[in-house]
Formats: sequence, C-alpha cells, structure tokens
Amino acid sequence: MAVPPVSTCSAPTSASLEPPAAPPGPPPASADASHRVPGQGGLLAGGPGERSAGALDVRARVTELRLSAFAGHRRAAFPLGAVTLFAGPSGSGKSTALAAYEALARLGGGAPLEEVFPEPAAWVPERARPDAQRRRGFRIGCTADGAEGPVRLDVAVQAEPELRIVGERLTADGVVLLETALRDPGRRAVQAAWHTAGASPVTRAPLPDDRLGTPLLPLRVAGKTDGQRRVLAAAEQTVVALRSVFACDPRPERMRAPVPTGSGRLLPGCDNLADVLWRTRSECGRRHALLVETLRGGCAGPVADLAAEPLADGTVGALLDRGDGFRTELARLGDGELRYVALALVLLTGPGVLAVDTPGEVPDALRTLTVLTDGFDRGLDPAQRRALLLTAARMGERGHIRCVGAVSDASWAVGTEGVTVVHLRP
Repeated sequence: MAVPPVSTCSAPTSASLEPPAAPPGPPPASADASHRVPGQGGLLAGGPGERSAGALDVRARVTELRLSAFAGHRRAAFPLGAVTLFAGPSGSGKSTALAAYEALARLGGGAPLEEVFPEPAAWVPERARPDAQRRRGFRIGCTADGAEGPVRLDVAVQAEPELRIVGERLTADGVVLLETALRDPGRRAVQAAWHTAGASPVTRAPLPDDRLGTPLLPLRVAGKTDGQRRVLAAAEQTVVALRSVFACDPRPERMRAPVPTGSGRLLPGCDNLADVLWRTRSECGRRHALLVETLRGGCAGPVADLAAEPLADGTVGALLDRGDGFRTELARLGDGELRYVALALVLLTGPGVLAVDTPGEVPDALRTLTVLTDGFDRGLDPAQRRALLLTAARMGERGHIRCVGAVSDASWAVGTEGVTVVHLRP
C-alpha cells in the first residue's frame, strides 16, 4: 500500500496517493477540551514519569511519538514520559523508534530532507506497494505538550521516486492550524493553508517540499489575529520541543586517548569527554560533585574526583582520583565504566555543554532537553544500569532533562518510579 499524505483536503488532485486504512488525525476532544482557553496552558497527562496530574508545566516537551507507517511500524503510537525505555528483542523496532524521533528533531530544526533521510527507501514499510505514479513513502508524527496544551504534528514523506514532503498537519484541540498538500507534482512546493480566524478563515501560500513547514511559519504568519497568534504559539512549542534533543551513543574506543582542547561541548560519541570535563569541573562545582557521587555507584574502586589535566603536547586527558594519592587514567577503564561515566555526565549537565541545537531565544524555563540513547544498558553491569536509570529518573523529575533509551530487556526497570517502559515485539 502506498503511504498517503497527511492532508485531509477533499479536493481531488492528480497527486493524491492511495487513502490509508486509518488516516492520522487529531484525537477526539475530551469532556473538558471545549472549556479550555487556547494559550492559557494545559494540564499534564499524569502518565508515568510526569509530574502529578493537575500540575501546570509550561516546558515544551514531546509526550507521544507516532509511527503511522515507518519501517516495521504501522499505526503505532508510543507514550513518552520523563524517562522512557523501548524494550524488545532484536528486530522489534527499538532503534527505528529512536531514529524517527531524531529525524523529527532535525526536521524541527530546519534541516533539509536529504540530510535527515540520506537513504529514504530504508524507512518505507517493507510491504508498501507503489501507487499508480510509482510513489512510496512513510508517515511519522509526534505530540508536543507545553503552555499551549497538546499540539499534534503529522508528516507524510514521499521516498520514491523522489524525496519530498507531500503532507503535513499541525493540530491543537481538534483545530487544524496548518495543513499542506502536494497539488502539482511538477512543482517543488506544497500548497499550505494555515488558520487565520480573521476576515478570511485561512491563508494559503506555497511552501518548499524539502523542509518541514512548521518551523517556517514564523517567517510567513503575521500574527495580527487571534488565530494567527495561536498558530505561531503552537508552532513555536512544537519546534522548541523538537530542537532540544541530544542523540548520544558513547564510544569507549574513542574516549581513551587525550584530546585537543576545543569548544568544550560534548559530541554525540563523547569522543571529547576530557575536553568537556576540563570545562565543566570549574564552571559548576555543585553539578560536578553530584557527578562524582554518581560515579561511585558505577566505577570499580574508590572515586574521590573526576579530573582533567593538560598534557605537554597541548592535549587534555581525564582521570579518576582515587583519594589515596593514586589516579587512574580513563584509558585504563573498561568499556562499561567509560559508557557509564559519559552517560552520567550527559544526564547531569545541561544543553550549554552538549553539541545540540537549542533554541537560544527561548528561556530555559520553557524548554526541556531530551537525551536519546540507543543501547542504554550496552556494556553496563546490573548495578551500573540501575544507578544510571535512577539518575535519569531523578533528573527527569526536576523537569530539565528527559531521556528516551532502548534496551533489549527491561524487566529490571519495570516498576521504577518515573520510568515508562514501552514493550515492542517483532
């Protein structure tokens, strides 16, 4: 079956794809939804990993990931809490779910499609059949919660014969705020319509078909009417929630050698761990002390400090201070210890120390950093993975950092307060 665009416009078009069995759409309004004033803030769902129901949280964050048709996932919707673990055997789609999240994050940051999906055919459902125009594609989406309440974003991407966005929809409280559709396959543009609620109910204009339309709305919407301001607020909340994502996969083999001093911003593979420690140890003593305390639960032997020191060749190296006059270079640590050190540093630091595209124009109080970690427990022993999970839950409870990871078996994590476990099957 071909993957259709998100658009629900009834006007016929030569570019329309085969309709889906269950098209994505806004959820039915709850009993109280009609009484909520847009822009006044929404209540949290109160699911695992969130604050108690009824508590107001204005931080923009992704609370649901939808894979309507993406690789091995069909009509799937996954709740995301402060700490979420995707669990299942090999081939169940754990890495695929994280890849979809990261792709949405990059699209939300304005990245072009060809950078986000260099091999788009790999994400087309295996049994998807091309339509009459030989087109196949995939559909992904998410829900971003925050001051504007839940805002849904759904995107349909054509992967074959050429990569392009063929449909996008942004909705809140059952109201379609932005909708795009491919009208003319010969043009490199989609027809967009956004909510105006003024003299004209909607405004129409073309948008490029190689980038997500939602991040472009602040450049196109004037914000003169209540409807336009609502569109801008929903788009901003979605973009802020998506941009604040750090995909992290520590590589122990790259963390052992001294590194040149640089920006002091941690790379996704944590190659420059020593350089980052050189910076963070002096910038925030309280967080560094918390990091050292956390390392005591995951490193063999006593740990009095985690330090970095400059070397004669201009590089900087990291080491563990044992507190008795001996210091152990990180190069001597096992792979599990190194991954534990790196992930603990990520969870206990902030976006200013990570190589992540954060919306600097948005106050910290309105955004939450989300850490994506495929193989969350890779190389860790039971004590290390438990200590790391509790650290993630503690940071998630404060609302500043959320964590989404993948594990093969989550039996050890089930029932942990503040942790959502999503079980997947092949």
